[in-house]
Amino acid sequence: MRAVLQRVSRASVTVDGTVTGAIGPGLLILICAMEGDTDAQADQLAAKIAKLRIFKDDQGKMNLSIRDVAGAALIVSQFTLAADLRGNRPGFSTAAKPDEGKRLYDYFTARMQAEGIPTANGIFGADMDVSLNNDGPVTIWMDV
Repeated sequence: MRAVLQRVSRASVTVDGTVTGAIGPGLLILICAMEGDTDAQADQLAAKIAKLRIFKDDQGKMNLSIRDVAGAALIVSQFTLAADLRGNRPGFSTAAKPDEGKRLYDYFTARMQAEGIPTANGIFGADMDVSLNNDGPVTIWMDV
């Protein structure tokens, strides 16, 4: 699985004029299931994100996890993270097929909740308007 994490002071997703998910401080997680990804990879990614120390402590150092700061996660499906850029037009054949991608997206969300992280979501496969205030800015790319 592939993810881009953005530390945010707030973030939201709107679909057809309706906010489908919103959080205050925490992480915006753009997530892509790749062809051949498994539940074990989603487990590994969720556990790693829950422990990742990218939030500021009292001295302003990145030393706290999303759990430590009682942050939330806005999880948004993003198949374009699978882009193959060999030509001028990206290809997405390495992304999981839609049914499996949705299943892994939902599974990953459940794993983040099991890690004790409150979650909000976009709508899988929808054309979404994602709004965020990047805190830092801090943006991390992960691949498991």
